Amino acid sequence: MAKQALTAEQVKQYYQEGYLILKGFFNPGEAAKLYDTAIADAAVSKNAINVNDSTGKRSKLSLWYKPGNDIYGLLTRSESLVTAVDKILDGDAAVCHFHSKLMQKEPKVGGAWEWHQDYGYWYKNEFLLPDQMMSVMVAITEANKENGCLQVIKGSHKMGRIEHGFSGEQVGASQHYVDLSLQTMDLIYVELDAGDVLFFHSNLLHRSEANLSDRPRWSMISCYNRASNIGYNDSASSSSSITPIEVVPDDALLLRETAGLSEDGADFLAKEADVALK
Repeated sequence: MAKQALTAEQVKQYYQEGYLILKGFFNPGEAAKLYDTAIADAAVSKNAINVNDSTGKRSKLSLWYKPGNDIYGLLTRSESLVTAVDKILDGDAAVCHFHSKLMQKEPKVGGAWEWHQDYGYWYKNEFLLPDQMMSVMVAITEANKENGCLQVIKGSHKMGRIEHGFSGEQVGASQHYVDLSLQTMDLIYVELDAGDVLFFHSNLLHRSEANLSDRPRWSMISCYNRASNIGYNDSASSSSSITPIEVVPDDALLLRETAGLSEDGADFLAKEADVALK
């Protein structure tokens, strides 16, 4: 059964504020199955990339391009999620999967992420239309101030793309423009329960603090694109980012026998790739 559809008011809120939170989008059983699979997933662990923040604390992420029939692919391709993305994104071409990543911020050691816009990275791939790209974060565990939840600057997507440069091992937005935005725009801590979903615009400024708590913060982020928005310098994922998603029913996540990622089928980002990701 499909989940509740987005309203016109929710879509309007997304474009006004740059983000939208849907509480309880995935039920406790779905969230628990996702977490149990993720923590035991050998392919995710083997392909995790370590990224240090400016203080030396480390976060891990595993990134892949092709959504398959594993538990993550079924979530990414689930009917209600893809339908919501389709309703929000500008344009009417098919919805495609750009990439997904599992964010692993462990207790005490999980590092911070600098202020940035996703399109600050994706612009380098020569995607031309930021309104046709977005990220969807699914909370696998609880996310709060104590364990380094995401922070966003409400309405900052309206600034358009701002310059990015290296900050340690990460790519961050110009701090001058971040400081200017915070003079008139609200800083929001995005506190989520497991199963909650955050939709956010590719130009929304966001960051997160280190996880100094005793609890992990895990999340999965799937990034979507319209088939008409070609990444002219995106050879690594060009086939995925313009290939229409094969949608599956929402209940596939619980009803189908699923496992973790396949190293052969997922098309992981190589550890030695010279990129900075959030």
